[in-house]
Amino acid sequence: MNRTELTELIRNGENSGVEFKRDDIRPEALAKEMAALLNLKGGYIVLGVEPDGSTVSGLTRPAERAEEWVMEVARVHLRPAAIPFWETLDWGDGKRVGVISLPADAPDKPYKAKRGSAWATQVRVGTTSREATDDEEARLYMQSGRLQYDRKPIPGASLRDLDARRLTNYFRDVRRQACPAAGDGEGWTRLLANTELMYEDRDRLMPSAGGLLLFGTRPNRYLPHAGISAAAYPGYTKDYNAKARESLRGPIVSLYGEAGGGVEYPAVPRSFSESSSAVESGVIEQALDFVRRNVEVEAWIDAGGQRRERWDYPLEAVREAIVNAIVHRDYTLTVLDIEVSIYVDRIEIISPGRLPNTVTVDKMRAGYRASRNELIKEVLRDYRYVEASGLGVPRKIVAGMRAHNGTEPDLVEDDERFIVRLWKEARAG
Repeated sequence: MNRTELTELIRNGENSGVEFKRDDIRPEALAKEMAALLNLKGGYIVLGVEPDGSTVSGLTRPAERAEEWVMEVARVHLRPAAIPFWETLDWGDGKRVGVISLPADAPDKPYKAKRGSAWATQVRVGTTSREATDDEEARLYMQSGRLQYDRKPIPGASLRDLDARRLTNYFRDVRRQACPAAGDGEGWTRLLANTELMYEDRDRLMPSAGGLLLFGTRPNRYLPHAGISAAAYPGYTKDYNAKARESLRGPIVSLYGEAGGGVEYPAVPRSFSESSSAVESGVIEQALDFVRRNVEVEAWIDAGGQRRERWDYPLEAVREAIVNAIVHRDYTLTVLDIEVSIYVDRIEIISPGRLPNTVTVDKMRAGYRASRNELIKEVLRDYRYVEASGLGVPRKIVAGMRAHNGTEPDLVEDDERFIVRLWKEARAG
């Protein structure tokens, strides 16, 4: 950071990523600000500036001692310990300012600050740092990958809440492995526990969140936010008078044949007009069917007499965006559905939650493999919805849209949601 950048930082005042402090702040108070910024998106703590930003008072101790003090606070008063970047800048008039830079993708969330003999997770809300609620702390654990929601046991649920037909379909026809007979509750419980679709909690086996989301008979009984809100609008913005609106509910995966039917598991459809051969559609296929019904297709006969068609959007890109939303959404945000919105000029797929820890839009475009819900991802990989290479975004969404109509899809992290925006045609300018 140079003098010009520091001047601009101070001029703009405190915000969710910038905090001003005198350097006589107590170690516990400095650790609190560090932890809160690390748990959000990093930022700067500027030492030697009055909290209102109106006066630069400067460091009251030599720069070397100030650095030692800051590093000691980050090591002793933060859990896990952190190593911030420190620099001092000459402000003039014999004053120096210290800048603590905290990274945006700190890997060990949640960070806790020492408070007496206890430790408290801190979060940043606007210009204020405060103690996290239980839900906020759980969300930080999940962002870091240290705790995955889809492996969490769901109290009150039991084996009866899982669809035996879909489970048989999955293990026998998709995974090609032997599975227990119908009615063999002990055998099924053992198999599902070994594959993390069920979890033991206080000596009781119950479905995991991933098990219910993937194969539950009624996932929303226990997870009311499981599903997709789909809408098609007549214009360019959301409208109460939607052309079509559906609340898509049920398990994520489809049923591809009745149990015992010896069905050959079909490939995932590859053209937009091709429907799934599912006996009962899961949420993914329900969402794709909704898109098919609410976008347009141009059809013609080519020189060889073959029927050709071109849809507004390539199914591969739409499917990839929907699957990614299901795999990567933050299921701790319990009041929000995934959204699929169709407008005159675009489709938007909105997934609740920030990107998982260390994931950025640039990394996604390059094919980054990190996942918030690893169990769901692995099962959908068995169904061939997810590529083993992790290149679905660059290959299917980015390259797919470029090949289809020359447009560049928007991948946007916007506060507590991630948006994939697919354009119907190239925009002017």
